[in-house]
Amino acid sequence: MPDRKTRISLRNVSRSFVSPTGERIQAIHDINFDVEDQFSPDGRDIGEFRVLLGPSGCGKSTILRLIAGLDHPDTGEILVKGIPVTRPGRDRGMVFQKYTSFPWLTIEENVGYGMKINGVPQAQIEQTVAKLIQQVGLAGFEKSYPDTLSGGMQQRVAIARTLALRPGVILMDEPFGALDAQTRSDMQELLLKIWDESASTILFVTHDVDEALYLADRIFVLCSRPGTIIEDVPVPFGRPRDPSVKLRSEFRDLQQHVLGCLRRAPGQGQVRVSV
Repeated sequence: MPDRKTRISLRNVSRSFVSPTGERIQAIHDINFDVEDQFSPDGRDIGEFRVLLGPSGCGKSTILRLIAGLDHPDTGEILVKGIPVTRPGRDRGMVFQKYTSFPWLTIEENVGYGMKINGVPQAQIEQTVAKLIQQVGLAGFEKSYPDTLSGGMQQRVAIARTLALRPGVILMDEPFGALDAQTRSDMQELLLKIWDESASTILFVTHDVDEALYLADRIFVLCSRPGTIIEDVPVPFGRPRDPSVKLRSEFRDLQQHVLGCLRRAPGQGQVRVSV
């Protein structure tokens, strides 16, 4: 049984699906890992940023959905804070690549929606929403509707809405994958800033090697289907992290190491290296 510092545990987790033609497809096989709470020297819980990196179709999103309680494994066990995951819960928030705001609600109504349905007092909702909208750089857009915003701004709404319930675990499924390069870079910096203030554990899916290296404390490298973790890579660049870290020789050395892991892995698939 995981100790009190272990936030997420997967034990021998496998999941398969049946294709439209009746073929059984193994998405992930025998996934095992722990994500532990991390603490500063003065004892403050500072969370941890883990990245699942692998080629498209290797089961990264499947792992997130299992942890979120949106799907269930064929075999194995998933625990969050030592409790088996059987359904979605407030302790886990998820941000998808596809923008998921309610189009009929304003930005402030979207951000506060989860708090409202969970019975949070209105005064607390208003205070929290105002703070989060300021943090994610959407001040002045409170009364706007999602379809009037750019893709990057819509993802800011999704991040703020997730943070509003203060989940211990934030699951992010390629949230910046559809954004242009500059917006993607801006969103990475924003995410690191607000994560530093939230002390949540983030599990982030990407197939972009440089994004993984820039964001992560540790990287789980997966091979192609059936997805299996082939290496657990520590990222030694420290916090706070500045974009200039991408220019360091150590960054490029680690990039080549990770790419080498992916090249040696069985199967085929696509990964991306930022330019």
